[in-house]
This record gives sequence, C-alpha cells and structure tokens, in this order.
Amino acid sequence: MVSIQEFQKLDMKVGEIISTEHVPNADRLYVLNVDIGGKQIQLLAGIRQQYTEDELKGKKIVVVANLDPATIKGVTSEGMLLAAEHEGNISLVTLDKDIPVGSKVL
Repeated sequence: MVSIQEFQKLDMKVGEIISTEHVPNADRLYVLNVDIGGKQIQLLAGIRQQYTEDELKGKKIVVVANLDPATIKGVTSEGMLLAAEHEGNISLVTLDKDIPVGSKVL
C-alpha cells in the first residue's frame, strides 16, 4: 500500500514525443526525447516491438518526470512513460483531449 502523501510526490506531466532512436544491441528499447513543457528529457522505453518511430513522433503521453535517473544499456533515462500491458500487448497511456505539454496529471 502507498499513502496518498507518497503518491503525491510523483510529478506526472503531459509530454510529447519529439524524436525516437533505437538502442544498440536492444531489440525492444527506444530512446525517446520528450518535451514536458519548457524542458526535454530522455526516456528509455521497451516498446519497440509495439510501436514504430512514425507512430510515436508527436504522440502525447503521460510521463513520471521526477524519478532518479537510471542507466540501462549505457543510456540514461530521466523518467518513465506510463503504459498498460496485457499478454504481451502494450498500450501507452495517452490523452483523450488536447491538453498542453507540461500540464500536471492529477
């Protein structure tokens, strides 16, 4: 269980994927450059088998923006995107209305 106070520490924002690239020697990983409102961060995401680069570019997603950076396969990830998974199918958490980049997710 997580208290509401702990949950409120998460800084979740609307982000827009600006660019993607493949991670060398990792067939599931993309490096995503994401605009989170006045700042761009780099994320690693294991979604390459589910999404093409063209499908991702310009997509608005939900990002946890205040995680400690982590280095995976020699690449630093500065946050995490939110997605759902069921039986190997992955779906990004997206918005159903046009909300500005950088908006806080409640």
